[in-house]
Amino acid sequence: MGFSLPAIAALLAACGGEAETPTTAPGGTTPATGETPAAGETPAAGGIPDYIDRSKLEGELNFYNWSEYHDPEVIAEFEQTYGVKVTQDTYASNEDLLAKLQGGATGYDVIVPSDYMVSIMINLGMLEPLDYNVIKTIEHIDPNNLKAYYDPENTYSIPYMWGTSGYSYDTAILGEDLESWKEVFEPGAEAQGKIVMLDDQREVIGAALMYLGYSINETSDEALAKVKELLLAQKPHVLAYSSQNNDDLLVAGEAVISHIWTGDALLAEQEREGLRYVIPKEGCTVWQDNLCVPASAPHKYTAMAFIDFMNRPDIAARNANFIWYGCPNKTAREQGLIDEAMLNHPGVYPPDEVWQRLQWIEDVGEDTLKFDRLWTEIKTA
Repeated sequence: MGFSLPAIAALLAACGGEAETPTTAPGGTTPATGETPAAGETPAAGGIPDYIDRSKLEGELNFYNWSEYHDPEVIAEFEQTYGVKVTQDTYASNEDLLAKLQGGATGYDVIVPSDYMVSIMINLGMLEPLDYNVIKTIEHIDPNNLKAYYDPENTYSIPYMWGTSGYSYDTAILGEDLESWKEVFEPGAEAQGKIVMLDDQREVIGAALMYLGYSINETSDEALAKVKELLLAQKPHVLAYSSQNNDDLLVAGEAVISHIWTGDALLAEQEREGLRYVIPKEGCTVWQDNLCVPASAPHKYTAMAFIDFMNRPDIAARNANFIWYGCPNKTAREQGLIDEAMLNHPGVYPPDEVWQRLQWIEDVGEDTLKFDRLWTEIKTA
């Protein structure tokens, strides 16, 4: 199919995890073997699974997610089937999510942090252990996506989608053979003033670090000084820093290059001919987003039931086909529920040689303050 599950496993394991089914999670419950329906069945189709205690379901759920990151009809189906009103809010970066929760927002029931942010939130005591007596659809998740470095026992998180952060550009203007971050950070005349960068400090700084030959998690003063110089020189050529309409600016022709996540890039390709997604030769971010429950969630049982629902093979496939990101639901792939064109797209499921140059963003501890200061200096310059 063009993608390598061993490559995913190797990347996850390289940071301290192993691709195995979760064992007992401290504070949570263990996924029970043999209690879920067979892989070909979808027990919740048309109703609520028997293992969900309907008496514990509450009438509302607050879902805090990335923008346009699910099929809206999936949420409507959950509301109708479970009798739960879902209120949705969105954020543009992991740092926005963290700041909102640290700022006192206590009403969210389900959130979707990326890998390194899960690690940060675990260390801060911000996540609730998952209840695998409720989330039995974990059996459908590919073992290669489980037990990642940031949550080795899947105590607090279940994979939702994964992807990369390269760039998309207009081949009609810039040609067919772009392959480097140089086109983004040191643009030619045709791209000047028409570049969009993600509004995400770790992504932008990380891309600059990789272009300069550093690890995406490098925190030395020397490296960050070079990044600052590069980003300040680039800034006059940047049309916008946006994670929510960078694809729209490409489609409209206002931008000719956009730093972008996989799914947004490929959906933009469907709307405008001539766009091409690139994983640069210097490398780019590989990430995995996860479904989690905040420790402050007011409707914890309903949140667990919602996560169980989202991991049904048919539901996971509908979400993946709608947003065009890599889907960790193995059963959905085996049942042929994922769009074949997406499974065969190297931008979604990269070949092995491309995987070798992908990097995970990791929690850098107190050095995060260095990224915070640098990002503020760039954005306010």
